[in-house]
Amino acid sequence: MASDFRPARFLGSAHAQTVAAALLRRPKSPKVRRERWDTPDGDFIDVDVLDGAGPQVLVLHGLEGSSRAGYVVECLRLAAARGWGAVALNFRGCSGEPNRNARSYCSGDYDDALFVLGRMKGPRLAVGFSLGGNVLLKLLAERHAEAEVTAACAVSVPFDLHACARALDGPGPMMRFYQQRFLRTLRAKALAVAARHPGKLDADRIRASRGIVGFDDAVTAPLYGLGSAAEYYAWASSGPRARHIRTPTLLISAEDDPLAPASHLPAFENPALTRLFTRHGGHCGFLAEGGVFWAEAEAFRWFDTAR
Repeated sequence: MASDFRPARFLGSAHAQTVAAALLRRPKSPKVRRERWDTPDGDFIDVDVLDGAGPQVLVLHGLEGSSRAGYVVECLRLAAARGWGAVALNFRGCSGEPNRNARSYCSGDYDDALFVLGRMKGPRLAVGFSLGGNVLLKLLAERHAEAEVTAACAVSVPFDLHACARALDGPGPMMRFYQQRFLRTLRAKALAVAARHPGKLDADRIRASRGIVGFDDAVTAPLYGLGSAAEYYAWASSGPRARHIRTPTLLISAEDDPLAPASHLPAFENPALTRLFTRHGGHCGFLAEGGVFWAEAEAFRWFDTAR
């Protein structure tokens, strides 16, 4: 699918798009209400609910994001402008309050997203960003019948999690900036889990871990009963599973994404998938001329036609 994306002036580079989007996306949020839903495993999730008729949109944020992330709020705004409803899920530990159980969230864990979809009434649409996009694609590939999603969109997906982790652990000041931005909060949360749930995690191993791969070895893999970061990446990566998706799904990714480039999606034919790959855009960037949040606008144009 041809792309009409043109980066905003002075934001042509991948890193400029990635950082500027995180700093400059400040859309005005529609009226939502925060609700706490008890989960089947005795824990809870916090969601922001937008009331509306017609389609209901599930919105999934990225690694260490939340329902307050600019791209999530923009999706809520676009849904409200159409009179639709929406639910923005805060993955466990991302709403500002620690969860009851040791289990947190990861790129391959779609149980809470499926639980939310099961509580949504009417035609269901879904959009996910970065980690949330990977969660969405894996869910659609493995639990399509239960999800009952009419159309979906996934933005800046880390199709190959091992390659993405290696990029984050790679050389250069910008990669170190991204890595430390994630690890600062990830480590703090993991150490808090280790303190609240003795025996679940090794606090000394968490402190000694280096980089994203080291963190996933020490925390993510053990929490999900996996032996290593490499095993976790193989279990969670959506790229190899996307060939099984049957839901009409738009994939928006940039070739210059410094963390998860479009090229990480394996080559295969699947008529349910529409690839909207751009030369520029960075990671969850896509800031266009005129201050347009291009990816979010494209996602809802897709929903307008695909539903």
